[in-house]
Amino acid sequence: MLENLHIKNAALIAECDLQFAPGLNILTGETGAGKSMILGSLQFALGGRANKEFLRRGEKQAVVEALFSAEDPAILELLEENGIPAEEDGSLLISRSLNESGKSVCRINGCTVTAGMLRQIAAELMDIYGQHEHQSLLNPSRHIGLLDRFCGEKLTEKLTEYEKWQEKRKMIQQQLGALLGDEGQRAQRLDILRFQTEEIAAAALREGEEESLLDRKKRLAGMEKLMRLTSEGTALLYDGGHGIPAVCDLLGQAMEDAAQAAALDAEVQEIADTLENAYAQIEDCARTWKRYGATLEAEPEALEEVEERLQTIHRLKRKYGGSLEAVLAFYEKAVAEMEFLENSEETAADLERQQREVERQMLRLSEEMTSIRRERASQVEAQIEEALHQMQMAQAKFRIGFAQKEEFGRDGRDKVEFLISANAGEELKPLAKIASGGEMSRVMLALKSVLVDGDEIGTFVFDEIDTGISGRTARKVGEKMCLLGKKRQILCITHLPQIAALADRHFLIVKEEAEERTETKVELLDEDGACREVARLIGGEEITETTLAAARELRSAREQ
Repeated sequence: MLENLHIKNAALIAECDLQFAPGLNILTGETGAGKSMILGSLQFALGGRANKEFLRRGEKQAVVEALFSAEDPAILELLEENGIPAEEDGSLLISRSLNESGKSVCRINGCTVTAGMLRQIAAELMDIYGQHEHQSLLNPSRHIGLLDRFCGEKLTEKLTEYEKWQEKRKMIQQQLGALLGDEGQRAQRLDILRFQTEEIAAAALREGEEESLLDRKKRLAGMEKLMRLTSEGTALLYDGGHGIPAVCDLLGQAMEDAAQAAALDAEVQEIADTLENAYAQIEDCARTWKRYGATLEAEPEALEEVEERLQTIHRLKRKYGGSLEAVLAFYEKAVAEMEFLENSEETAADLERQQREVERQMLRLSEEMTSIRRERASQVEAQIEEALHQMQMAQAKFRIGFAQKEEFGRDGRDKVEFLISANAGEELKPLAKIASGGEMSRVMLALKSVLVDGDEIGTFVFDEIDTGISGRTARKVGEKMCLLGKKRQILCITHLPQIAALADRHFLIVKEEAEERTETKVELLDEDGACREVARLIGGEEITETTLAAARELRSAREQ
């Protein structure tokens, strides 16, 4: 439900704040007062288009904020999918600004979002319907979607299963297209795949090989230094040289001195034992290092081989994926595609068999969906006809026409179109053939009133859908809207007193001039103000006791 709409610097509106209520919220005002600007601001906040003309003259930024209470799980799921935090109290604040350069910024609960994300979420919050939106009803391609919303979970389950088979069929058709397409293109593709797989296979790559080669390259490249260090190190430990005794010789002398000292004082024995262990370890280390040194030799040819191997790996990585693992994965995929293309006749036969089975399942589900739709359609027809009769279209007949498409569509094989006969003796015709705007308005309201029980959207907005009607018909339309308001929040812009009188909350839109500027303002009317506004709608600018009495009578009828 829309709780609050705050508008600042939008066209003729300097600033206004509208606190909406559950039930029927009515907006009235003289022609040109700015009623459409209120709706335009709301549509802007919900992701609609706006140009720089939306910005009030002389201002740098326009801002519209819409506060909703939204506890529908579908909305909460959408917020989570888009990384938008949900408020604990279920409130949802939409804010959108437009600067003088024409750039807009959208936010939901403080998080910046794209206009597309905003429209996706807004579609679950509010349904706006007005004179210009009649086109959606006139488009037969939209009718099956409207009917499906009446059909409930039973159809949804079938449609979900159908969509899975449809996706599988699409994949099979793509594979068949690759197999049964242009022979020259397939041969060319096979040549490319053979070259790629042979090139990779010839390299005989192994996982972890590159790291091993890099380690070996490092060793071979530093061989001369390694040999020198080994020679010098073993000399210092074991051989000595240049007049310097070997470490083992010096340590042996120290070990002998410690042994003699221990013979004179037992406290030195621990030192003698430690030196003896150290001598054994160092002597072993010296011998091992010397043996290691004997194995070392410069291998320029081996280094060249390693570098060539690394270049091969680098070239393949550059061509096929950036890493050794990616190259190997590319190879497996290419081999699989090559086998697929080489066995095209056998594979195509198998795919065609699979496609026939998939289409058999799709046909089964399509027939089941048709049965559900036809069963529900008869109920919907009766409900919409009853609603039309209640709105002074006593002879109206409403039917939902069915035809079969030759091909599978995204929702089965049904082609659905809404048909109507507005008057006695007239044949059923598509909605587009209805000439009267008043009749179209009532058909739309009838659809909405029947659809409401299967619709999770919390707020409906009607923009002067009472065009072309008056008198008793207007009263019946208002009553239907009032009944709809008991299930959903309704916002309605109207010029008819019969509808305005039924308001649970009434806003008056006025245009004022001050300091050589025109400004649109919004006033929330109390009971007396609501009666006076209804009286104005009845009799014009001059409000008399007669028009006031008529207005009070109209207002009192909403309690019945």
